Amino acid sequence: MTTPQHRIGTGLGARSTADDVLDGIDLSGSTAIVTGGYSGLGLETTRALAAAGARVVVPARRRAAAREAVEGIDGVETDDLDLSDLDSVRGFAERFLDSGRQLDIVIGNAGIMACPETRVGPGWEAQFATNHLGHYALINHLWPVLAPGGARVVAVSSGAHGITGIRWDDVHFEHGYDRWQAYGQAKTANVLFAVQLDALGRDAGVRAFAVHPGSILTPLQRHLAKEEMVEAGWIDEQGHPADPTFKTPEQGAATQVWAATSPQVAGMGGVYCEDCDIAEQAGDGSDGGVNAHATDPGEAARLWALSAELTGVDAFAAAE
Repeated sequence: MTTPQHRIGTGLGARSTADDVLDGIDLSGSTAIVTGGYSGLGLETTRALAAAGARVVVPARRRAAAREAVEGIDGVETDDLDLSDLDSVRGFAERFLDSGRQLDIVIGNAGIMACPETRVGPGWEAQFATNHLGHYALINHLWPVLAPGGARVVAVSSGAHGITGIRWDDVHFEHGYDRWQAYGQAKTANVLFAVQLDALGRDAGVRAFAVHPGSILTPLQRHLAKEEMVEAGWIDEQGHPADPTFKTPEQGAATQVWAATSPQVAGMGGVYCEDCDIAEQAGDGSDGGVNAHATDPGEAARLWALSAELTGVDAFAAAE
């Protein structure tokens, strides 16, 4: 049975921090992977999980930068991972499997946003490939060490999923690239991935969540011009935050940490979360929530099948 897409009243909110979420939670003995866990929200997520006792693995495309960023945080290790390169994804997963460890948490935090048209692998659009396909392949490769302990998998999405659903007739934008449409599609894919993974994995005790961390100024905006962010009202002319709804990194990391660890969602999954709670369905012009196209089970299954075809990996194929 799926978890209803309705708030459950957690007592937390938009201004809660990752430390608030983890108050009283002991993660000693657990192992987590946080992609992109060395910058922005990812670094705060890594710090908070490690402070609660978890052993955190931070795989990174720029491993030297990751090692420098997490230096001094006890219980953190780095490894090499380029999510846009399936050979790199497989290599990292194999190294982890060879370590003999079980996984308790995976947070797919790494991503790119609104980048210029970029092609990776066999000509795939980079945002879809990096934000979705790389994480899809990673989780499928890691499945043998996720299932035994009933792990939680968190896909970091965005309110930008509301821009568009999956463009089935041109997923890789071969006919006219739009950077925001591409980002919106990738963020929808993150939600649909969590929906289908939860459907496939729940009998094994693996539960999956998608989260919107909120709006936060981080290196994710590296491809945006200052003028564009000023015009959008995100920053002022001096580069300071101008939108009072924006969160700090500590607040932005809270929802993904909550979904990954909170006993409040034990036995739940397959839902989109925001502000440390399950979100409502979007509609009627209200702020926030999740669009129906991102939680549709049929769309989720269709995307899983396409992802399996593109990447050549599906941990559940033999069981179907």
